[in-house]
Amino acid sequence: MAETIQRKFLNDSPVARWTALVLIALMMFFGYMFVDVMSPLKSLIESARGWDSGTFGTYAASEYFLNVFVFFLIFAGIILDKMGIRFTGLLSASLMVIGASIKFVGISEWFQGTGLCAWLDSWWVSFPGSAKMASLGFMIFGCGCEMAGTTVSKAIAKWFKGKEMALAMGLEMAIARLGVFAVMWLAPMISNHFDKSVVAPVAFCTVLLIIGLLCYTVFVYMDRKFDRQLIAAGELKEEKSADEEFHVSDLKYIFGSKMFWLVALLCVLYYSAIFPFQRYAPNFLEVTLGIDAESAARLFSCFPILAMVLTPFLGALLDFRGKGATMLMVGAVIMIACHLSFAFLLPAFPSKWLALLLVVTLGVSFSLVPAALWPSVPKIIDAKILGSAYCLIFWIQNVGLCLVPLLIGKVLDATGGYTVPMIIFSSFGVLAFIFSFYLKIEDRRKNYGLEKPNII
Repeated sequence: MAETIQRKFLNDSPVARWTALVLIALMMFFGYMFVDVMSPLKSLIESARGWDSGTFGTYAASEYFLNVFVFFLIFAGIILDKMGIRFTGLLSASLMVIGASIKFVGISEWFQGTGLCAWLDSWWVSFPGSAKMASLGFMIFGCGCEMAGTTVSKAIAKWFKGKEMALAMGLEMAIARLGVFAVMWLAPMISNHFDKSVVAPVAFCTVLLIIGLLCYTVFVYMDRKFDRQLIAAGELKEEKSADEEFHVSDLKYIFGSKMFWLVALLCVLYYSAIFPFQRYAPNFLEVTLGIDAESAARLFSCFPILAMVLTPFLGALLDFRGKGATMLMVGAVIMIACHLSFAFLLPAFPSKWLALLLVVTLGVSFSLVPAALWPSVPKIIDAKILGSAYCLIFWIQNVGLCLVPLLIGKVLDATGGYTVPMIIFSSFGVLAFIFSFYLKIEDRRKNYGLEKPNII
């Protein structure tokens, strides 16, 4: 009888809630693989399709174009809060598959000889038709991927409320980052196996996205059962009251929150120093160390390893000990040191072991941030507008992720080297440290609980 009471809801079962986490994390794992599948192939795509660094930077930025300039992520937040995690998750996974398929067609050999490609080549001639088509697909994929990220965050907040939320978010990010590690190894291997093909790795990752859609479909059935249990227990209503229902006017509570803006600015600064760097890192190591593209990709694949190991432990530390704002400050300091070392130390002492040390250490910074940042949002934002808050944070983040690759591509073409881009990345870390320090002061003044443990 006691056991029955203890496991009143599906998420009270450790097996059920961690299975749910694995299912949704796999969708993000495959999504992260697709995001970076072209990164270790930069030199190859440039020679095979006539791209340059500026073209590659524009292509990389296209992932965020619709999210930023058409405000898709803001609409995604409204969809998430109105329609829930099941509908929104399936929609986002489907958009990823559709966008990936278009990108696959755009870089395929078959497409290069079509009339559509010839027409695309006829305007904005400095940007090849293959890049235009690939960018269109990447835009649609980016809508789905960013929507999926916010949906997964809200799903974890629901399934792990009062439980190991930071640990769960940390593990989800660790599994997702494993995708970066995997694709840095697999993309060159698959490409070499198919005679230096840029198409085969993209096709492989597109198939994995379909599997991710199937994984989320299984989670949908689990979540539907969980909701039925909550409704039967009176903890969730089938029809929400006017006060409980999300209204667009509720967004004013997000925009009026100083803490929200601090977290959002921290997010865009941290991730603008990481994700755009990932796009160029294999080529940076290839040029700086004088090694081939495959060796550079394998070297950079170590980036997420320490992050994968540390993030769950840091999440557990937050759950039981707290100190979230302090972790953000430490992460900023590590980021500054690593990017400055990439700018000046590694070119002066071009060693694979030094490069490996810096890459892995940067991964530590990347593990501190999500473990501390994302679990802090439910502490400062009401649950009924949590999805919109996450999407608005992702939208602000996407502004940086869209513009920074463009900036880095232009700077590379103008300077011909990576020193200035690395200084730019380190400057983001300096600003992040300032904002994280201010966040800690505000938390101490108003007692939001960012430094407190999640499990009391």
